Amino acid sequence: MSLGPRDFVQASHEALADPMLKSALGRLKTHFAHRRQEAAERYGDFEGLREAGRAIRDHALANLDTLLETFESAVIARGGEVHWARDAAEAREIILRILREAGAKTVTKGKSMVSEEIGLNPFLEANGMVPVETDLGEYIIQLRKEPPSHIIAPAFHLHKEQVETTFRAAHTTLDPKRALDERQALVAEARTMLRAAFESADAGITGANFLSAADGAAVIVTNEGNGDLTRLLPRTHIVLTGIEKVVADLDDVAVLLRLLTRSATGQEISSYVSIMAGPTGEREGSAFHVVLLDNGRSKLLGTEAEDVLRCIRCAACLNHCPIYGAVGGHAYGATYPGPIGAALNPGMMGVAVAHHHPNASTFCGRCAEVCPVKIPLPKIMRYWRAREYADGLAPKPIVWGLGVWAYAAKRPALYRFLTALAKPFARMAFR
Repeated sequence: MSLGPRDFVQASHEALADPMLKSALGRLKTHFAHRRQEAAERYGDFEGLREAGRAIRDHALANLDTLLETFESAVIARGGEVHWARDAAEAREIILRILREAGAKTVTKGKSMVSEEIGLNPFLEANGMVPVETDLGEYIIQLRKEPPSHIIAPAFHLHKEQVETTFRAAHTTLDPKRALDERQALVAEARTMLRAAFESADAGITGANFLSAADGAAVIVTNEGNGDLTRLLPRTHIVLTGIEKVVADLDDVAVLLRLLTRSATGQEISSYVSIMAGPTGEREGSAFHVVLLDNGRSKLLGTEAEDVLRCIRCAACLNHCPIYGAVGGHAYGATYPGPIGAALNPGMMGVAVAHHHPNASTFCGRCAEVCPVKIPLPKIMRYWRAREYADGLAPKPIVWGLGVWAYAAKRPALYRFLTALAKPFARMAFR
């Protein structure tokens, strides 16, 4: 597994040599790509829906400051509180302060890529808190001390036999002779272990798929119901999300939901859609907090990479990408892998850190073809490649080789002469 984005090349070679990973990634086409295609065909005018989704996201980004102010006012009017975090460190400190003021020790968490982005779990553990992931995939990788390998399916890189081994090592209070060779048994065991965490949690943290400015509401989609248990049972509920998730109102959310679920899992709608607005805990003195994270997002506004902020985190681009399908998510060494990571990470982490990611592309364009909000991902990757070259970060042999090729290509006679010389060597190489 990669330690960071700079290790992408080495980590990719290791991933390509892993037969278990190769087998797991082979399920992308049957589990996600095929279902997405069927769901889009059932809808009818899916292209029209994509155009509507793109327009909604573009409007939101063009009016981001106004919508965020409207959202904050609506949250306050409902008895909640909004906190602004410029970077990951500030977000972590805000959350820690809220939890300490609430006297919280045990924290249940819904699936949140932003919490992975800021490294929240290790930080809470280092400060005496016990965070418990309640999404099944997140729970599995938390036990394994791994980051997620996929945006919507964190444990997609694993086989059920590996999950069984993980559960037997972690759940030592259960009968060692119990049968765990079926998925249903694994799910039931996770449910049993998580029930106690839900009942005893002092606080709950969720992400947000969308924010409705007019309603001061955060919206999440789940298929397990863990999101509702995380937000309703504890006295304190914290929503952690990026500033770009805001849209005008629930009408806009409804359009984006149709795109999100079909593009992500091939569902018309997920099992649960939860609209969270204001304190709703069942315990006395409940509190509702929203932590809005920038962490490099605002720097992308007005640049050639701005369109990447349209993303609704459906992972369709991952599911159709030949590079991601070969090496998986861990090779990227970042929270956001695949084409969306290649377009987003250089802007948020710096080109010097993540310059390998936009180069990890065949430029087949499949990611842009399936993106529900029509993000021009290859175009943004080319932008980061150009930045890499301008900043002097491109590998020198490649720069030198392209320079030689460009010199010859501008001189047709020389180009024909050199290619004629190269033909015999090319034939030998193909043999």
